Amino acid sequence: MHRLPAATLSEISALSGCSVVFLPADPSRTGRIAFWHPDGSSPPDAPGSVEELTVVGADAQIHAVPALLLPVRDALPVLTRARTSAQASDAAAFWGAAALLALQLAARGLLLPGLTATDHDAWRAGPLTADDQSRIRTLAASMPPLAHAVPLDGTARPVLLPEPERLLRAFLDAVADGLPRTPAAAFATGGPAFVTDAPQHLPDQRAWAADIAAGHDAGVRLSLRVEVSGLTAPDEDAPPSFRTVLQIHSVSDPTLVADASQVWAGTAPTAAGFGPRARMDALLALRRAARAWPPLSPLLSAAVPDFVEPADEEIADLLGHAGRALAATGVQVHWPRELARKLTARAVIGPAEGAEATEREAFTRNGSDTPPLLSADALLAFDWWFALGDQKLSRAELDRLAEANRPVVRLRDQWVLVDPEEARRARETEDRKVSPIDALGAVLTGSTEVDGRRIDVRATGWLEQLRRRLADPESDGPGSAGQTVGQPPTLAATLRDYQLRGLNWLHTMTSLGLGGCLADDMGLGKTITLIALHLHRQSIESAAGPTLVVCPTSLMGNWQREIEKFAPGTPVRRFHGGSRSLTGLAD
Repeated sequence: MHRLPAATLSEISALSGCSVVFLPADPSRTGRIAFWHPDGSSPPDAPGSVEELTVVGADAQIHAVPALLLPVRDALPVLTRARTSAQASDAAAFWGAAALLALQLAARGLLLPGLTATDHDAWRAGPLTADDQSRIRTLAASMPPLAHAVPLDGTARPVLLPEPERLLRAFLDAVADGLPRTPAAAFATGGPAFVTDAPQHLPDQRAWAADIAAGHDAGVRLSLRVEVSGLTAPDEDAPPSFRTVLQIHSVSDPTLVADASQVWAGTAPTAAGFGPRARMDALLALRRAARAWPPLSPLLSAAVPDFVEPADEEIADLLGHAGRALAATGVQVHWPRELARKLTARAVIGPAEGAEATEREAFTRNGSDTPPLLSADALLAFDWWFALGDQKLSRAELDRLAEANRPVVRLRDQWVLVDPEEARRARETEDRKVSPIDALGAVLTGSTEVDGRRIDVRATGWLEQLRRRLADPESDGPGSAGQTVGQPPTLAATLRDYQLRGLNWLHTMTSLGLGGCLADDMGLGKTITLIALHLHRQSIESAAGPTLVVCPTSLMGNWQREIEKFAPGTPVRRFHGGSRSLTGLAD
């Protein structure tokens, strides 16, 4: 696909005032967006091709108007801005809302490969949930007349316009078809197709595409209901047994659900609501589910696909990898509520034992000294907290879960459902030490990655106070910075309130040995704020010394003039040019 130069902001603003209509094509990504004026005047100048377009005007008559045509991908910046522009036409605002919806679907990973009616490769938006479909129908119902004003056949009478929901779905697919065309897409599709912009003719892939379509466009989806017997037995040597029941859900109406055996027998009160293809769609979905969890395979040849009775190791697999694989195919697993589950792990990071008093003294000391917490040779304790629900497990209990090698274990007078492999990983994870910078990053984000798993992190001690201080540097609570720095007396200017707050924040960050980014708008005085920070640090014995400013050569004179103006007497050394030398710069 030929990429056009990006439209400027002024061109985007002008195009937003036009009427807008989407022109579908095969494959979807070759569709175009047309910008035109209902009065027949020429569209604004912008990168694109101007062609004659047949439209139905507000007078219900057919007109030929000049229109600017842009590929969908190139029109997205115009459309996304049009939805919030006061000057945008109703049609532009509508397609702007449609563009936002398309991008949101793509951001959630709802992209499916398939073939068009002419057997060309094309991505489309999907699989869509019932909420997604409802949102599409609601948006389509608001489509203004000029947003679908191009007739299906300009010579036919009466004039027929595209059906709004069908046109909107075609647009969503066009956006989806243009977005993932990068080399990374080859990993999802197993070949060069679906990667390049040029249409690929793939008639031999029709069966593969039909299988994908059947899996995601079916009117039903499946779930598994795990039933457990023997929970009342107190003897752990006689563990409960399992039965996994196949359930069918309606995609169009999430409230419709029934056991597969009832749908096959027609005995479910809502059986008719699943539609005439329910059995076929369910079997196609069951075939994919059996690939993810082989114990379901016997149901494919059963007269009635009702239930299976998996062994302990198969249930354990369902708790781990197989459960995730089923979820990827759209099959949810429902576990009994009476079984305690949810073995959770989180890390608690804080000062090593005995270091609390030392940290407290350093943390409250005024000045630029870096607390021992952030010193290069400090190490913090990284301790694990394992719990069932909100109850912390002892090491002995964790060992018991790991050694049982069963998906159901008796613990604290209740049966506990837990993935044995997860329990073993938890036990094998040793207490460890982490560097301060890694600890700070973990507590500020609330999580860290350990052995490929994302783990929640909680801070204790002074590390928690430091986290609060960084998150809210202007608060007056314990460990907070507050406005502790006044204007330096040697500054030949008066700082505004926001500049003084910036000075305080920069002082807080630098006194902790950290950096920061002062992101005020241009012209609001970032330079004078940094000059004030330099002057303030000169009043602190441990922080006094030269300040290095790295800037473009064109700004060096400006920096020198500003320093001479606001900090008279402060020496300035300029270091640039081919004859520069480091000699004497540290003096």
